[in-house]
Amino acid sequence: MAEENKENPESLSRRKFIRNTGFTVGGLAVGGILGSLLPRKKEEKVTPATKAENFNQALMYFTPEQFQLTEAATERIFPEDESGPGAKALGVAFFIDHQLAGDWGFNAREYMQAPFFKGEKVQGYQGRLKRRDIFDIGLRELQNHSMTVHKKKFTELKEEEQDAILRDFEEDKVNLTTISPSGFFQMLRSATLEGAYSDPLYGGNKNMDGWKMRNYPGSQMAYTDIIDKDFKKINPQSLKNHLNH
Repeated sequence: MAEENKENPESLSRRKFIRNTGFTVGGLAVGGILGSLLPRKKEEKVTPATKAENFNQALMYFTPEQFQLTEAATERIFPEDESGPGAKALGVAFFIDHQLAGDWGFNAREYMQAPFFKGEKVQGYQGRLKRRDIFDIGLRELQNHSMTVHKKKFTELKEEEQDAILRDFEEDKVNLTTISPSGFFQMLRSATLEGAYSDPLYGGNKNMDGWKMRNYPGSQMAYTDIIDKDFKKINPQSLKNHLNH
């Protein structure tokens, strides 16, 4: 009989989990007063990290290889110089990754039904492929072209060699049948600039450094207190600054 009353290790483990995370009431785990009634072992106090991490800098769509390739390509489009950081330090590749994972990557707000006709340059892209598909193909072909010309991955090339590879795409010197090389380059370039200057909320423009390089004030609530005064340089504000207003 004693053997029958013993609880198996799985039950004990489950009970320990419930005790440590809250009290189950009607299928919901709750803390508060009910949670405090449960006996708990003394645990170490969790102290906050001395330096806050940016957990927004994580991949939502790209593979690690695609991310590294995008990071290298965007850095050549928007390189670091005496004016300030480049695309890599600004987090532009994270911005593009997050955009491709959302509505922009799916062309969710655009009409994407047949028939498809080749549009004029002023009309932009008119095909059936979504932006995420174009990036998948474009990045793969960028790597293939690098291997064909230099027998090296794009990330392993010297800066001037990377520039030449990107220029081949910009000038349609790469023979592709699935996408327009120049169309992909223009899309990559536009996304790079957007990532450098969009609100940090979207993953790029880290620390608002893109705005600081341009002396752009960002998302200010109003200018009524300075509009009739002499020019005054003001620190930029992001959308996060409005949380307490």
